[in-house]
Amino acid sequence: MTVSRVMRELSAYMARAPRRRLPRPVVDKTKLHIADTLAAIISGSRLLPGKIAIAYARSLGGTRESSIAGTRIVTSALHAAFANAMMAHADETDDSHQRAFYHPGCAVVPAALAMAEREHASGNELLRAVALGYDIGCRFNLALGAMQFHLSGHSTHSFGALFGAAAAAGVLARLDAERIRWQLSYTAQQASGISCWMRDPDHIEKAFDLGGMAARNAVAAATMVAHGFTGVDDVLSGERNFLFAFNSESRVEELIRELGKTYEILQTNIKKWSVGSPIQAALDSMQTLIRQHGLKAVDVERVKVQVQDHEAAIVNDRDMPDICLQHLAAVMLLDGTVTFASSHDQARMQDGRVLELRRRIEFVGSVELTRAGGRQAIVEVWTRDGRHLTHRTCVVKGALGNPMSHLEIDEKCIDLLAPILGKRRGRTLLNAVWNLEKMPDMRALRPLLQA
Repeated sequence: MTVSRVMRELSAYMARAPRRRLPRPVVDKTKLHIADTLAAIISGSRLLPGKIAIAYARSLGGTRESSIAGTRIVTSALHAAFANAMMAHADETDDSHQRAFYHPGCAVVPAALAMAEREHASGNELLRAVALGYDIGCRFNLALGAMQFHLSGHSTHSFGALFGAAAAAGVLARLDAERIRWQLSYTAQQASGISCWMRDPDHIEKAFDLGGMAARNAVAAATMVAHGFTGVDDVLSGERNFLFAFNSESRVEELIRELGKTYEILQTNIKKWSVGSPIQAALDSMQTLIRQHGLKAVDVERVKVQVQDHEAAIVNDRDMPDICLQHLAAVMLLDGTVTFASSHDQARMQDGRVLELRRRIEFVGSVELTRAGGRQAIVEVWTRDGRHLTHRTCVVKGALGNPMSHLEIDEKCIDLLAPILGKRRGRTLLNAVWNLEKMPDMRALRPLLQA
C-alpha cells in the first residue's frame, strides 16, 4: 500500500474528528449554521423541490433510521439525507462560502443529521462532524482551483458539497483512517456536476445538484465502507488520480493547509435575505438608501444595480422570484424590505406595479467588483426631483466582516420555522440546537422536526 503524505495527514485528521474538542467560537458558529440549515430544510419542505423530494423518498420506503424534517417520515439515512438536502436548497435561504464558491450547509448538515440519527451520535459528535465537513468541502474546492473550476463548466457547488458531506458522514459512521481513505475513493468516483443548473427554471435540478446529490452520494460512500466495502487506498495521488483527472494544475497541499487552525465554518456567510447570493449585497445597498433618504417607489426615476460580472447571469431577469435581481429590487422599493413570503410570491412577478418599476432598473455585471473580491454591489438611484443617490456595499450582511448577530439569526429561523412548526415548537427546536452539547443521542431531536 502506497499512501501519500497528504492522504495520510488528511485521513488521520478526519478519523480523529469525533474526539477533537473544537474552539468555543467554532462551536458557537457551527450551531448557527445547523439552525440556519434546519430552518432552510423545514421551510423548503413546502416548496416545489421539497415536495417532490419528499414524495420521491416516501415512494422508496427504507429502513427506519433517520427522519425527513417537516414530515413524519422515518426512512433510511440515505433517503433522509437526500430529501433533507433537496429541501435545504429548495430556494435560496441556505449559507454560502465565497472563496470556495459553494453552499456547504445544504449538503453537509443533512448528511450529518441523517448519519447522527442512524448511529445514535451525540450532539457533540454532530457539531464536530459538521465543522469538519465545512473544512474538507472548502479545501477540496480550493485544491481544484474554485473559480477557474467553476468557469470551466464544472460545478464547485456539487464537488465541495459532496466531499464536505462525505467527511461529516464518514466520521459519524466512526470510520478509522484506513476506511476513510476508501470512503474518499468512493466519494471521488461519485463526484460530478456541471454548471448548467443555472438554466433550471424550477429550482428542482439545482436543489439536486447542490444538495440532494451530494448528501445522498456522501452517505452512500460512508455506509458502504462501514458495511465492509474496500477500495483504492489513495485516490489523491498516483496514476489517474482524482485531482489530476479534473484539473492537472490542482494543488493537493490545499487539502491539509491550516487544518485544525483555520476553520472554514468561521469564513462561511449566513444570508440575511432568502434570495440568491449575488442579490444579497444589492438588497443591502437598496435598503440603506431607503432608510437614509426615506426613498419610496414613487420617487424613483431610474435605478442602476451593479454586481460581480461572473455571477450576473445567475440572477439576471430570471423566472423565479427569489433569484431575479430586477424583481426583488422592485419589491424592495415598493415594500421597503424583502421577506421570505414576498421573495417567493410567484404571482407578484406579474403585478403591474412591479413590472412597471422593473423597466426602470438597469442591471450591470461589473468586472471591477469581481476584481475587488468578497460579495459587493453598487446601487445608484436617480429620483424624480433630481437627486442622484448611491451606495456601495463592500461587505455583505452575514459575511465575516459584517456578521449577523445570534439574535438576528434566531429571528430569521423563527420566521422560517413558525409557519410550519408553529412558533412554540420552532422555539423549542432552536433552543435544542443552542444546547446541542447536552444532547446524548441525536434521535432526541426527531420529534421536534416533525410536522
